[in-house]
Amino acid sequence: MKIYTKTGDKGTTALFTGKRVPKHHIRIESYGTVDELNSFLGLLRDQEIDGNSKEALSLIQNKLFTVGAILATEPTKENRLKIPKINEEDIQFLEKAMDKMNEELPEMTHFILPGGHTTVSYCHIARTVCRRAERMISYLHESEPVPERLLSYVNRLSDYLFVLARKLSKDLQAQEVKWIPEKLDK
Repeated sequence: MKIYTKTGDKGTTALFTGKRVPKHHIRIESYGTVDELNSFLGLLRDQEIDGNSKEALSLIQNKLFTVGAILATEPTKENRLKIPKINEEDIQFLEKAMDKMNEELPEMTHFILPGGHTTVSYCHIARTVCRRAERMISYLHESEPVPERLLSYVNRLSDYLFVLARKLSKDLQAQEVKWIPEKLDK
């Protein structure tokens, strides 16, 4: 099988249904950003982190392929997609994982500057890409509705990645640098 098809040489690409749209279409931007997020999660999973986090990231990466497939399908043709949907259990998985991680973390009293360790920084990059994906999907949702659970899942995933970054900071004994705004004279 050849990887190159030449069908996109004029700036269009096909959705799962075969419909051709411009490569800059918000639907393509949405699932392209999810793909970028998935790549950063792979990079994060390749780091020296605990096995539970690696396993969770692997499960999340698989769910993100589901998210991408849903986004690559026109809403009127969703029933043609023969893959699992994003369900409430997927969202609860992220919530339970966050709750468990938070039990071991110090209370957060300030915003935290990303950084402290390369692995933590990778996690923050993934979090910000996830937020961008969420913005793109939300924008798409205005004109072409996407399943609400998909929106919830991506929103919860960015929260999960923030908590994971904090957990990794603790595990790697990296200092969390608090953002303390400079006081302005009146």
